[in-house]
Amino acid sequence: MSSLVLSGDTSGSVALSVPTVSGTNTLTIQAATGTNAINGQGTAVATTSGTSVTFTDLPSWVKRITLMVSGVSTNAANNLIVQLGTSGGIVSTGYLSSLGVLNAGAGANTSATNGFLISSSNTASVVSGVITITNLTSNTWVYSSVTKSATTVVSMAAGDIALAATLTQIRLTDTAGTGVFDAGTVNILYEG
Repeated sequence: MSSLVLSGDTSGSVALSVPTVSGTNTLTIQAATGTNAINGQGTAVATTSGTSVTFTDLPSWVKRITLMVSGVSTNAANNLIVQLGTSGGIVSTGYLSSLGVLNAGAGANTSATNGFLISSSNTASVVSGVITITNLTSNTWVYSSVTKSATTVVSMAAGDIALAATLTQIRLTDTAGTGVFDAGTVNILYEG
């Protein structure tokens, strides 16, 4: 099999003739700089100061965002949350978010409307895990989260929100917005 390399202007289209097969396959590649316009990764940010970390300028074609946290903690006993944003700013209302905590066989749960919950409240918590946020349709987003915050504590969460406009940013903070980060790292992976 040989390789095909296409070079050209910054706009227009290229048509390739392929053998006739049943069905139709279309691949649309978004305009972007880099080696892969369909996926991207942010720059890891140390969560060692400030009350939030925001990743901005998400491409309009994003369909799934994976937020990764490692060893993240704050100086406050507030739940960690993820908030989404549009060109109008960070959205702090309208979330339907539920979180269940398993702690050495015991359970607890909580809910929030100001963000997607990812961990339970405890100033000693050091949170690590993965939060997946997926576009359901138009500007409606759903999420699921599995994190650990101690040797025997696991939090699982899920929920949704309908934004008024296109998603452009994502923020990690706590439910009160006052806890100061004092350890850890956060990053995102986004996909089209």
